[in-house]
Amino acid sequence: MDALGSLEGTVGLVLVLALLAVKIFAFVTAMTYSAEAYVAAGKLTKPAWTIILGLAVVMQLLPVLGPLINLAFTIAAIVFLVDVRPALAGLRRR
Repeated sequence: MDALGSLEGTVGLVLVLALLAVKIFAFVTAMTYSAEAYVAAGKLTKPAWTIILGLAVVMQLLPVLGPLINLAFTIAAIVFLVDVRPALAGLRRR
């Protein structure tokens, strides 16, 4: 039973680190685009996204709040990467 607990802890740690990496990547990516690009793409403003994603990283590092808040920030990071980032990248290609 101890080996199973160790495996569970290892998988949990890998998952937490992977989610942290996704949030950091989303935050850094959000910082690389200009504020005008967000407006041109018709998305939420750059300050709003950087605050949301910055809080996501901080809340992941400081597990003060419950897992539900962490899940909400994870969803926000995924929404940024799946919806906002492609729209912003599409503006650069034109």
